[in-house]
Order: sequence, then structure tokens, then C-alpha cells
Amino acid sequence: MTRYFEYGDEKVAYLKRHDRKLGEAIDAVGHIYREMDEGGLFSGIVHHIIGQQVSSAAQATIWARLQGMPGDVTPEAIASATAEELQSCSTTFKKVDYIRGIADKILSGAFDIEAVEHMSDEEAIEALSSLPGVGRWTAEMLLLFNLGRPDILSFGDLAIQRGMRMAYHHRTITREMFERYRKRYSPYGSTASLYL
Repeated sequence: MTRYFEYGDEKVAYLKRHDRKLGEAIDAVGHIYREMDEGGLFSGIVHHIIGQQVSSAAQATIWARLQGMPGDVTPEAIASATAEELQSCSTTFKKVDYIRGIADKILSGAFDIEAVEHMSDEEAIEALSSLPGVGRWTAEMLLLFNLGRPDILSFGDLAIQRGMRMAYHHRTITREMFERYRKRYSPYGSTASLYL
């Protein structure tokens, strides 16, 4: 069953009250049904790593091949596959090293993936960003589209910056401007992210 990012009328009403221009965009776009990442957090990490610097179509192809291997995309399955088997799914050896390294950290207990769900947003971003191949933007996307956190707005997301430029008619979005908008949208930054 497909899972969608959940947000309701009260979040939309809050954003419209606090930002007229975002409200206009919300009215123009209507309700957004954004699919969430399937599977657990590890699966989400792998999905995001294989999608780095490739097209959405290439990511979907690689992901389908990975899912077609025996077993689900779990630390155990990744650790038991050879690097060559993983690379044969059309991903790079560097990404295979990242994925296998993360699986090894989880299986050895060096990284407690279950604990991430109970951390604050910043703690979770810091923990996830400590993993090979996972930067701040990837960590934020995991919190947003895997864990469904309600207040994630990523400065590093070029689509969000483009949406802000369009909504507010800015040539560029500085960090200071971004933080001003982030405060305005909080505690529903994730819903604002969908519309931007």
C-alpha cells in the first residue's frame, strides 16, 4: 500500500495565515500526494545514496535491480552480497562501498539506526551525516520522506530555493532570507517544502 506524506487542513491553514504568497501557491497547487519512501530507514539510506548524481529514471532502474536481488534491502542482505553483485545493479563501486560500510556499521553495533527515530531533528541529521555517503541534504530528505518529520526545510535543496525565488520573486535566496522563511513556516516546514 502506498504511503503518502501526511498533512492536514490545520497545517495548510497555519501556513496560509503566516505567509500570503505561500498561501497563494498552496491554493494554486491544491493538495499534494507525495509518496513516502518504502521500507525502513536503512532501505531509505540506500535508496538516496544510489540516487545521488543520477537521473530519477536511472535511480528507479538501479533500485528495481537492487530490490530484485534475493532478500529485502536490509543491512544483512547488503553485507551478504558481494561488491560485484551490488555493482552489477549499475551503481558505482564508490556507492557500493558506502552502502556496505553503512551495513557493516549497523550490524557491528557501531551505528544504532533504531535510535535515530527517537532523536531530535538536528541530532538525527548529525547522526545520519556521520555515515559515509550521507550529507546534510540526504539526511534531511530521510527525515522528511522516510520518517515523515513535520518541520524539515532544507537550505541545500535547489528545488526549494527555486520555489522560494518563484513565490517571492527573489533573484537569489541567501541563508538569512531562508532562515526568515523557515521561522515563518515552523512548525510545519515539511508541508511548506512540498509546496515550494
